[in-house]
Amino acid sequence: MIAEIPSTTRVEKDSLGERAIWGNAYYGIHSVRSQENFTVSGYKIHPDLIVALAMAKKASALANMKAGVLERSKALAMARAAGEIIDGKWHEQFIGEAIQGGAGTGINMAANEVIANRALVILGFQPGAYDKVNPIDDVNMGQSTNDVLPTAIRIAAIRLLQRYIKADMLLVGALREKAEEYHGAIKMGRTHLQDAVPLTIGEELDAWAEAVQRDVQRGNLAVKLLSEVNLGGTAVGTGLNADHHYREIVIDELRLAAGIPYLRLARNLVDATQNLDVLVEVSGLLRAAAVTLTKIANDLRLMASGPMAGLEEVELPPLAAGSSIMAGKVNPIIPEMVNQVCFKVFGNDLTVGLAASAGQFELNVMQTVLAFSLFESLEMLAGAVNSLNENVVKGMKFRVDNCQRYAEGTRSLVTSLVPTIGYAAATQVSKKALESGKSILDVVLEMKILPEDQARDLLDPRHMIPESLLCEEDMSGSLAPTNKA
Repeated sequence: MIAEIPSTTRVEKDSLGERAIWGNAYYGIHSVRSQENFTVSGYKIHPDLIVALAMAKKASALANMKAGVLERSKALAMARAAGEIIDGKWHEQFIGEAIQGGAGTGINMAANEVIANRALVILGFQPGAYDKVNPIDDVNMGQSTNDVLPTAIRIAAIRLLQRYIKADMLLVGALREKAEEYHGAIKMGRTHLQDAVPLTIGEELDAWAEAVQRDVQRGNLAVKLLSEVNLGGTAVGTGLNADHHYREIVIDELRLAAGIPYLRLARNLVDATQNLDVLVEVSGLLRAAAVTLTKIANDLRLMASGPMAGLEEVELPPLAAGSSIMAGKVNPIIPEMVNQVCFKVFGNDLTVGLAASAGQFELNVMQTVLAFSLFESLEMLAGAVNSLNENVVKGMKFRVDNCQRYAEGTRSLVTSLVPTIGYAAATQVSKKALESGKSILDVVLEMKILPEDQARDLLDPRHMIPESLLCEEDMSGSLAPTNKA
């Protein structure tokens, strides 16, 4: 609650009637209407969207002041109120839900009311004294929900994207470090979930790092796409009711308020007001990131399977008991969580696409569910990547002996004989090895296809990998991981 204001009630009016409001509340009648009308999702307005709204309102207040159409004392009080919201205060005063009808008018109105009432207190008045500072005439001056909310959605998405990109970059670094640690340790390669030719653990991990690095690049592209805003376009992009000096100033003020210097005004404000395809593209980039994470999580779950009847190629850090009945069981709970987050992202991407396609003429009224879904994907992906990095990748240990044993015992080693004995002969060797249970080397020697020295050399899995990728042999003759980190 707001301590400096006595807890009484006040009556506010709108075109539909009256509502009693707590006297110390910064929200007003439009917020109450929104709270009454939208009671389905239970989802609160995202804090980053609240902050981004305050950034747009602060920029607008200062731009209107500099344009000479808003009194200085009001503008500075409004800017201070918005600044407090940016710093994390008064978020509890945004009482509506995240998913609303009305194209988000209730969300914009909430920002207007909270800023107006806080500005009134700063100026020494009671909340609700709208003849002194008015939520619509002053705080919403030169604006519309249709330019404020899309602008705020983009700013909030940029802020969330920056956290996601940071998480991805940390994961790339951890994977590269782990790849260096095991840069020459041999493991079985697999295609179709069947034995293939050998590669190194380092190569496998570095491939994951490359894929995540592309997600970083996609994230940077998404930031660029989101940096074009339509603040100043008002209702349909024509700028009606916005002072022309304000329109010239407001983007510069927005860059300062948001701390995002690359924000720019859309070239075509009518287009930027009615079309949300950019947000669909950003969601699609997140879907691609979720595909990458799903693949990595699935690989980790398979490689960690066992410990007795699975692959047992990697040991993941134990984090929790795995069963209420099977004592001592430990499960790959973080990769499982990552999978589920990715499934949610896939679903959110569908929601974003459907919402963006449902616009008509000069406005898309479905943008609140689109924004909610996009924000959820961004936030959940960042959290999943951080968890995968901190709780799995940094602490996982590869079972090098098992990996090497699989690589040395596979029938797929016969692939290295093909250039020397031909595909047909190599196929016969492979079949005989499978039928007899003998190794490829034993079958080759038994069939007297090649001299022993040549056969051993060709079938050594270390000779199938470039020398630069192999670590030195330890005293026991088994490959040990080299730690160059």
